[in-house]
Amino acid sequence: MTQYATIAQLQARLEISGTLSATQTSNMNLALTNASAVIDDQTHRHFEATTDSTRYHDAALDVVDGRLWLQGDLAAVTSITNGDAQVIPLTSVKTDPLYATPYFGLTLKGNSGIGWSGDAIAVTGRWAYSITPPDPIVQAPLRLAEWLYRQPANALDLDRAVIVGNATIAPSAIPADVFVMLRPYMRVVP
Repeated sequence: MTQYATIAQLQARLEISGTLSATQTSNMNLALTNASAVIDDQTHRHFEATTDSTRYHDAALDVVDGRLWLQGDLAAVTSITNGDAQVIPLTSVKTDPLYATPYFGLTLKGNSGIGWSGDAIAVTGRWAYSITPPDPIVQAPLRLAEWLYRQPANALDLDRAVIVGNATIAPSAIPADVFVMLRPYMRVVP
């Protein structure tokens, strides 16, 4: 699982100086892993790609008006092989959008003389929103990991409201500012 922030960043945010104990390191690692998973889950995206992978597309299903609609975010294109095993030069392809990631589609240039074909168009590249996460996607898991780290160890029953006299004490909730940071990055899924 990718962590969008480092233990050193979390340690600084928590204002813990010196060498961490094994327990502190383990707890921070767990908090960062869980926070990053929440970010991916809430946004329906993955924000960092460190290696290439290949996804396959079907010309009959995924090509509309000459555009190959990608199944997921693509941050960088390494190679494209058409369904008929023809390697497509990257100079023959226009990304959609043209100057920003993530890419959601690929269009063959009109002068390329190539058309999309077959049911196994292989697109190899970095399948994520970006190669490295944008700053808000580093800050959101740091904030969430800080909150998770500071939760009491004995917080087994914090998911229910407690009524004391005439007052109701609400359970802890994920900090609202995390969702504010994530809102621009959320993918709408049907």
